[in-house]
Amino acid sequence: MIKVFYNLPKKVIFCKLCVMSNQRPSSIPEFKHTKNRKNAKYLHLDENNVCDACKQAKIKEKIDWKKREEELIRLLDKYRSSDGSYDCLVPGSGGKDSIFQSHILKYKYRMNPLTCTWPPIIYTDYGYENFKNWIELGGFDNITYKQNGKVMKLLTKLAIKNLLHPFQTFILGQKNLAPKIANKFNINLIFYGENEAEYGNPIADNLKSIRDKSFYVYKSLDEIYISGLKVQEILEKYPFVKKSDILTYLPLQEEEYELKDLQVHYLGYYLKWIPQETYYYAAENCDFKARPYRTQGTYNKYSSIDDKIDDLHFYTQYIKYGLGRCSYDSSQEVRNKHLNRVEAKALVKKFDGEFPDKYINEVLDFIDMKKEEFYNLCNKFRSPHLWKKTGKGYKLRHTVNQDGTDD
Repeated sequence: MIKVFYNLPKKVIFCKLCVMSNQRPSSIPEFKHTKNRKNAKYLHLDENNVCDACKQAKIKEKIDWKKREEELIRLLDKYRSSDGSYDCLVPGSGGKDSIFQSHILKYKYRMNPLTCTWPPIIYTDYGYENFKNWIELGGFDNITYKQNGKVMKLLTKLAIKNLLHPFQTFILGQKNLAPKIANKFNINLIFYGENEAEYGNPIADNLKSIRDKSFYVYKSLDEIYISGLKVQEILEKYPFVKKSDILTYLPLQEEEYELKDLQVHYLGYYLKWIPQETYYYAAENCDFKARPYRTQGTYNKYSSIDDKIDDLHFYTQYIKYGLGRCSYDSSQEVRNKHLNRVEAKALVKKFDGEFPDKYINEVLDFIDMKKEEFYNLCNKFRSPHLWKKTGKGYKLRHTVNQDGTDD
């Protein structure tokens, strides 16, 4: 019997509308990950092999966006300050989405947003320029939390070794910083962009807001994992790491939480969210610049370009789940009718799984890891039900183009 890693579905099935498969993982709370991800959930396909993300895209076509905007205005009227003090918080790094969120809230809806940033692990030059333009040209106050670099390097390396997850430390910090800043500044309204349900995550909350308090508080460190290890294991094995260093990556502890009416909302619920359109908006209003070259592993130049480790993250997703960056990008563009499925399949065949060699040396030097060790880890984390070892290396057993070894 062929082994299956990560509690993935044994049978690989592709959505008949986009190019995503049922192997796509959901964004379960990162700080609760174990090595085996026993509680992980994955993209659901119905009896007709249509994924939840594509069904949500169909639902969006029928939404009365004027009524949704009116609902947004009522929400903003409730929280808008009359004296210019901060009345909402927008987390972001200066990418197209955070520029769109903060700018439209301030200049169209007359809100007074504070922005906050958990910086990338290794900024790209153009990513840092976009961040500066967001704050300086956009006209925003910003709080940037610069984490302990020594601890961040360690946790990033451990996340790669134990989970093949280069981006875990960034995801944790980015997700958990905003509620802490809101709590500190007594801001009761936080805006994110799109709910991950737009991409097929089985999230219990509706697409409007986060109502699960465990999203921004936790009770005990005892069962929390970071980088594939329990917190206590890290503290015991690495004496230079202090408890306060670990808490940086976690939500607020329940006893620290003071806000009684924290509202965490998705702007994409109220306004029709199209990634290409947010790019144009950001470019026009804050001089957002796309990458000067195609992003490795895909065909576009403007999504997730702030961090040099980002390309490696998408490559490891390809190793673990058989889905590369192009699968994610092209599926979203099929749903937004910028591509058809035939075009998406051709792009996937051309770009998915492309090795991100532009920044690999810098990233591995940063975390003090040899290339050979990284390559060995990639092979270790390949699930046998997805990959077959051949005379020409590892090949996917199943692909959306039906040219895998077992198709």
